[in-house]
Amino acid sequence: MNFEFTDDQRAIKRTAHDFLAARYKPETVRAIAEDPEGFGDRQWPELVELGWPGAIIPEADGGLGLGVVELVVIQEEMGHALAPSPFFSNVCATALLLAAGTDAQRERWLGPLAAGEARGTVAVWDEYAGWSPARSELEQGPDGTLTGTKIAVADAATADFVIVAGAGAAHYLVAAGAAGVELVPEQPLDPTRKLSTLRLEGAAAEPLALARDPIAHAYGTIVTALAAENVGVAQRALELAVAYAGDRKQFDRPIGSFQAVAHRCAQMLLEVEAARSLSYWAGWALEHDPASAGRAASMAKAYAGDAGFRVTASALQVHGGIGFTWEHDLHFFLKRAKANAHAFGDARWHRDRVADLAGI
Repeated sequence: MNFEFTDDQRAIKRTAHDFLAARYKPETVRAIAEDPEGFGDRQWPELVELGWPGAIIPEADGGLGLGVVELVVIQEEMGHALAPSPFFSNVCATALLLAAGTDAQRERWLGPLAAGEARGTVAVWDEYAGWSPARSELEQGPDGTLTGTKIAVADAATADFVIVAGAGAAHYLVAAGAAGVELVPEQPLDPTRKLSTLRLEGAAAEPLALARDPIAHAYGTIVTALAAENVGVAQRALELAVAYAGDRKQFDRPIGSFQAVAHRCAQMLLEVEAARSLSYWAGWALEHDPASAGRAASMAKAYAGDAGFRVTASALQVHGGIGFTWEHDLHFFLKRAKANAHAFGDARWHRDRVADLAGI
């Protein structure tokens, strides 16, 4: 088996790395994070020029027709740059539309999504029931309208529609500006990704097809992409820590020469590489090995969720006192890693799912 990237995948990774490094310098990320409106339309056209909004949309629908592995490549670089972009939220909505959208929904939305003319997001967290694709507090009226509250909906303020998760495999498409739809800004842990509370009160909704296996595959794609983003976040934190350990001196020696610091950095590298391997395996399995895809995706999400926070927290320790300050950029990486660890199921939830899938 060949574990190397193809030429196209290497080109995507190189382009993504260079583009994001140039567009999202630390001062730019900080400015967007501290702006209440967050990511604005001024940055979106540049992503559209690369075709990324249509990355996983088939060519027949106007997209690039890329696979999950290519998506993982892009997501890792998005995490490395800490890009404050609605790209991931848009991917989530796209994946569910591709999995269970009706013909009319696909015709209405896939073209505009691929062209960057429309954006979507996904609402899964119930106000009290938490994260669980199996159940929901959402109530559906006899006329098909929805009533209920979803929290921690990423990038909803700039989305054109929201795919709302109901009980079981039920999902609904709700237009963001429809009657009975209210968005309330939240105070997120990660300021680079804006969150909203979505309140529905008799809101018109279009049900997606009830397709359990395709929807499970879509969520596998979503959590794998999020795991890859945490890999990029952790990789960047590791790089910052190693650079600082080489520059900062104590007793006329770089602190990286002391075993305590060197061993901490080595452990960080081990965790980054393990998380990367799991993420790319999950991406491959989602395309080529459906029997193990669900287990692989949850393993990647669980490990990368924990590793992302452990690595960024260790990087903060390497930096010492300056790492705890607001002026240093490291706290943005730590917050993104922690927020990603909880989004779409935390490590405990995904480990339980791995056990269930393995028959333990």
